[in-house]
Amino acid sequence: MIFRQLAAFLFALILCCSALPAQALDYPPPPSFTSAGLRGEDFSGQTLRVAEFSSANLEHTNFANADLRGAIFSTSIMTGANLHGADLTNAMVDQAILTDVDLSDAVLVQAILLRSIINGVNITGADFTDALLDGAQIRQLCQQASGVNSKTGVVTRDSLGCR
Repeated sequence: MIFRQLAAFLFALILCCSALPAQALDYPPPPSFTSAGLRGEDFSGQTLRVAEFSSANLEHTNFANADLRGAIFSTSIMTGANLHGADLTNAMVDQAILTDVDLSDAVLVQAILLRSIINGVNITGADFTDALLDGAQIRQLCQQASGVNSKTGVVTRDSLGCR
């Protein structure tokens, strides 16, 4: 009798205290604009974390003050794009064409810009702390680097390691 009561008690205890199966978190997938034609689109102020813009046409696209942390812009054409005040922390902007782009006051902390073409870019107040850039890119950007980033307080020249 005691054995049955003990077994029933243990069974009830197991049912009450057993761990519920882990439930998968329902996160939407990051937006993907791979190979998209987004010329002149307005993404200003939007949250686009880890969005993918690989091989996209982003000419004259507005990303002003957008949250682009972890976004991917690999091999994209970004001529005339507005990235003023955008947060590109940990973004991949490798092999992209950045001609006449506004990067003023942008945060590019730990961003990857290797093998990107950078011409006529406004980097006043941009923060490139720990960003990966080619030596030639750094020399080119240091020729025009000025200002202090309003969000991080980092001097643009210091973030690029300019002499």
